[in-house]
Amino acid sequence: MEKNSLNKSSVNAQTLDLKLNHKNKKNTHYSITPLIHLVKICCKTLSDFCLSRTANFQLLPKIVKRRVYALKRLQLQSANIEAKFYEEVHELERKYAGLYQPIFDKRRDIVAGAIEPTDEECEWQSDREEEELAEDLQKKAALEEKQADSAGADDPKGVPEFWLTIFKRVDMLAEMLQEHDEPILKHLQDITVKFSEPGQPMSFTLEFHFEQNSYFSNTVLTKVYKMKSEPDAEDPFSFEGPEIIDCEGCKIDWQKGKDVTVRIVKKKQKHKGRGTVRTVTKEVPQDSFFNFFSPVKASPDGMVNLDLTLATDFEIGHFFRERVIPRAVLYFTGEALEDDESDLDEEGEEEDEGDFDPTVSI
Repeated sequence: MEKNSLNKSSVNAQTLDLKLNHKNKKNTHYSITPLIHLVKICCKTLSDFCLSRTANFQLLPKIVKRRVYALKRLQLQSANIEAKFYEEVHELERKYAGLYQPIFDKRRDIVAGAIEPTDEECEWQSDREEEELAEDLQKKAALEEKQADSAGADDPKGVPEFWLTIFKRVDMLAEMLQEHDEPILKHLQDITVKFSEPGQPMSFTLEFHFEQNSYFSNTVLTKVYKMKSEPDAEDPFSFEGPEIIDCEGCKIDWQKGKDVTVRIVKKKQKHKGRGTVRTVTKEVPQDSFFNFFSPVKASPDGMVNLDLTLATDFEIGHFFRERVIPRAVLYFTGEALEDDESDLDEEGEEEDEGDFDPTVSI
C-alpha cells in the first residue's frame, strides 16, 4: 500500500512539474524545482503519517496497550457524562425560553401594531448616533418630519416589513429569498422557537406566524429539528455535543394558483396518428423560501449532494434559533450584521496566521 501511495504521489508531483513548466516557458529565468521538490516531500510525509498513526500504537508493548485500552474506557465514560451535560443544557434552554417569551410576545405586538409603546418604553440613549449625523442632515430630517405632520400623513402600523427586512439583510436568508416570496413574507408577524418537553426526544420547533393572507390558509408554518445528544455506538469519540439528525416541515395549504414553490409550464403535444396538436400544462418546481418547509430526507446511502443540502438546512435552522429569533431587532437595524462580520474577520485572521508560504525555505 505504501509503495502504491508513493508512486501516485510521485506521478502527481511530476504532472504538476510539467504543467507549471509549460505555463512558465516564457519566464525561463524562474525555477520552480524547489517547489516541486517540496510538494514531493509533503506527499511522502503525509502518506507515511497516515500509515504510521496506527502502526505506532501496534508496536507498543502488550502491557502498555492494555493500559491504553483502560484509558479509552475512561474517555468513553467522559463522553457519556458530556452527553448528560448537554441534556441538562437543553432543559435550561427550555426553562429560560419561558422567561424570554413575554418579551418576545411584546416585541410581536409592537411589530404588528397591536400595541403602542409608551414614551418611557421608547426612550433610548442615542447621543452617539445623533453626533454622527451632520448638522445639516439633522435640520433636513426635522424639516421633513414637520412637513409630514402638517400634511396629516397617516402613521404606518407597527414596524412595516420587519421580518422581510431581516430576510433581505442576512445573506444566508437572502439567498433563499425569491422576488415572488416577498409579498407573502410581508404578512409574517413573528418567528418563535419551542423546545421539546421533558422526557421527550431532544428537538426544537421553529414556528412562523402569519396574519390572514390571500396565499395560504395556515396561520402557523412549522419546521421541527430532531437532535441527538449521545455518543455514536460505532464512533463514540467523535461526540462533540448535540447534533441535528433530521427535520420535518409542514403542509402548506395554498390557495388556488398561489403556490410559489411551483410554476406552470405549457407545452404543445402533437398526436402521432391524427396529427392534431393539444396544449398540456404541468407544474414544475421552482426556487422559493417556502421550500424550506418541504425538506429533503436523509438518505441511508449517504449521497454527497443530499448530505450538503441537509447540512445547509440544519445550519439555517440553527441560525434562526440562536441568532435571528433572540436578536431580531438588531438584524433589522443592521447592528447584528456588523457583529457577525467582526466575528468572521477574527476567524479569518486566525486562519491566515497558519497559511503556508512557499517562498520560505525549509
